[in-house]
Amino acid sequence: MAAGPDVCLSGWLTSIPQLAGAMCHVVDHSIHQQQQVLSCVGSGPFSAKRLNDRELKFARIVMFTVEEINRDTKLLPGLSLGYRLYNGCGEEDQIRAAVEAVNGEDSKGCADQIQALLGHSASGVSKAINIILSPLSIPQVSHLSTCACLGDKRHFPTFFRTVPSDRFQVIGLVQLMKYFDWRWVGIIYTTGLYSAEGTTAFAKEAEKEGICVEYRLPHSDTNVKFPAIVEALRKSSSKVVLLFLPLSSTQSFLSNIEKYNITGKQWVGSEAWITQTDLASDGRKSLLQGAMGFALPEASIPGLGEFLLSLKPSGEPQSAIVKDFWESFFDCSFSPSNTSATCTGTEDLSTVSSDYTDVTHFRPENNVYKAVYLVAHAIHALLQCHNGSNPTTGKSCVTKDQVLEHIRYMNFTTQSGAKVLFDENGDSVAQYDLVNWQIKDDGSVEIVNIGKFDSSLPEREKFKLEDNTRIVWGGNSMQVPRSVCREPCLPGTRKAINKHKPVCCFDCFECPEGTISNETNSPDCLICPPELWPNEKKDQCLPKPTEYLSYKEIMGALLTGIGCVGIFLSLLTSIIFLTHKETPIVKANNSELSFLLLFSLTLCFLCSLTFIGRPSEWSCMLRHTAFGITFVLCISCVLGKTIVVLMAFRATLPGRNMMKWFGPVQQRLSVLSLTLVQVVICVVWLTINPPLPRMNMKYYKDKIILECALGSAVGFWAVLGYIGLLALLCFILAFFARKLPDSFNEAKLITFSMLIFCAVWITFIPAYVSSPGKFTVAVEIFAILASSFGLLICIFVPKCYIILFRPEQNSKRHLMGKTPPRTH
Repeated sequence: MAAGPDVCLSGWLTSIPQLAGAMCHVVDHSIHQQQQVLSCVGSGPFSAKRLNDRELKFARIVMFTVEEINRDTKLLPGLSLGYRLYNGCGEEDQIRAAVEAVNGEDSKGCADQIQALLGHSASGVSKAINIILSPLSIPQVSHLSTCACLGDKRHFPTFFRTVPSDRFQVIGLVQLMKYFDWRWVGIIYTTGLYSAEGTTAFAKEAEKEGICVEYRLPHSDTNVKFPAIVEALRKSSSKVVLLFLPLSSTQSFLSNIEKYNITGKQWVGSEAWITQTDLASDGRKSLLQGAMGFALPEASIPGLGEFLLSLKPSGEPQSAIVKDFWESFFDCSFSPSNTSATCTGTEDLSTVSSDYTDVTHFRPENNVYKAVYLVAHAIHALLQCHNGSNPTTGKSCVTKDQVLEHIRYMNFTTQSGAKVLFDENGDSVAQYDLVNWQIKDDGSVEIVNIGKFDSSLPEREKFKLEDNTRIVWGGNSMQVPRSVCREPCLPGTRKAINKHKPVCCFDCFECPEGTISNETNSPDCLICPPELWPNEKKDQCLPKPTEYLSYKEIMGALLTGIGCVGIFLSLLTSIIFLTHKETPIVKANNSELSFLLLFSLTLCFLCSLTFIGRPSEWSCMLRHTAFGITFVLCISCVLGKTIVVLMAFRATLPGRNMMKWFGPVQQRLSVLSLTLVQVVICVVWLTINPPLPRMNMKYYKDKIILECALGSAVGFWAVLGYIGLLALLCFILAFFARKLPDSFNEAKLITFSMLIFCAVWITFIPAYVSSPGKFTVAVEIFAILASSFGLLICIFVPKCYIILFRPEQNSKRHLMGKTPPRTH
């Protein structure tokens, strides 16, 4: 806790002389009458003065501790400590204290110079004093100067303190902000050393953790700029305000701010004022409700409370300071007056409410207690020296800076259990209580410990909240206040820093297509692997949906149904032909090839079903080879029938007997040989590079096409080319035979069927190449079904019609064209 040059909080300096042996016994139990314990407040460092009862308390603790040490027969046997108390509120007093620390010969005749100086409360004053003491290697121990700047051993080599450095408080405050996710805060500070240095350090440390300061408003006791502070508080969007102020400035700030209706703020205080319950006047209770901050840990010092309350003017008859404080405490006067009551000197201090009489909790008081014991233990260490050296530290005990050297290596525990040791900067171990202001129904203030900060613990354990502790929040909030410049970028978006704004006021952009972010405030969006695709929120990659022609979807079911109808019609036609195989129309159309053609058409309809469903290794190889072989079998049968028609016509001509060259045996061999060529092509295809299932992730970004890769494109087009060649040949031969003199010329029907077949497959090629995904398969199935139905309908439906509905035309005479013409 400290103040700058414009606000001097503390009012005393303590020097403790080191006494050589038992001959030099100095005990001064009085506070010198000519000195005063004052607090200086104003624009200048000493423009106004008032009594500071907290500093009186600190001075009395020094007296209490010295007496306790002198009663201890083990710590300094044969020695008694003495002390001098100085007013540290003026430049003259600072210089006087420093000069006497160097050359002062006390009134008791002890010629040794003062070897240690305790104080000051204010960082700025301690800084000025140490500049004088450092060249002389005289140690200075402060109980309340917390400015981190004093830890710089290059400039302040003889400075030590029993209070933690503000660098630890700053770390604790940043951890507090981070824990509650307060990323957007405001700061009220003063231009004094303590406040200015502390807020600067806080801003730097906060920036490392992504916490931004919206504003830093300087407050002064002149209140000239206070309306601007109020306006900034009202317009600000941050809900958390850090009051990094010394005690007197906090009193001034709160006395002014209570006049304005500032609500909805979570006040966070520095340890300078966070435990001062006397700040909570009636107008400030609602304002300070829920305030929190780090405080020095509580300590138990047996007998101190009774000692403080035992102060009586009669015990210090020569001290004008005690009389002044007594008159201030009881609003009376030792000099008779008509305007005030007369002091008796027997009034009870326990009835007074002030910093001095508050003996229920000892926080900064313990630092004064430890400071006195520190010097006593250093002297004790000197007494343990043997033959000019200390066996513990190995340091020389005969140099001028012997006390300084021993203080540097002190490590002990006081009777109250407080541990005292210093790091390389002369700073003690930092331990804080996180406290919360809770205003009770009766209006009293309770400072509740809700957490701790301990710099000696591992990094992740330094700050922690107490379990099952009720926390009251500022701004009448029922939950943790939210204080951010911009809400975090949710998963599915990325965080982008805006150059023209603080880092906390970032922008959030939705992740581009195909990318995700799976954490809050992600700086980048991650590209999903090829087989995955972002969900709608773009916060995770999910397996891409697979697309293939399924039996369950409408198109797949429809094509399956059409294929089944084709199978049914083929079987039905076969049954009709089988039951009427002895009729002229069945015999005349080469019944053996007709049945083989119907069988092959049935296979064609069946093979269309292999194209539907999830592609697998066997289905990919089966679908293309089965399609190629069955269609060649089908076209071979049609070609055989066409050749039979032509041969039959040539056989009827005089002197021609062509049928002996293309009888049943030749017909079977031709069909078999033509089909075997396709089988060979398919076997070679399957052997060299067969069609296999493949996941096509290039056509669509958000889904996978499950398809059968052709493997060898040459093999696929060889299969289709061979089918086309046979179909073209069959079409040409049927076209030539279309006008043969027969009343039922089958060549005409074959011509129409081949015309449909060729038209379908010529149209299939561009449609197949351009169709995406499952539509490629659908086009191929449609081509198979259309060409199969073309053959079935054109070749067999007219015959079935005659068989079933025109039985009179199912005669040899009618087929030979010898039926008499109709008469009308």
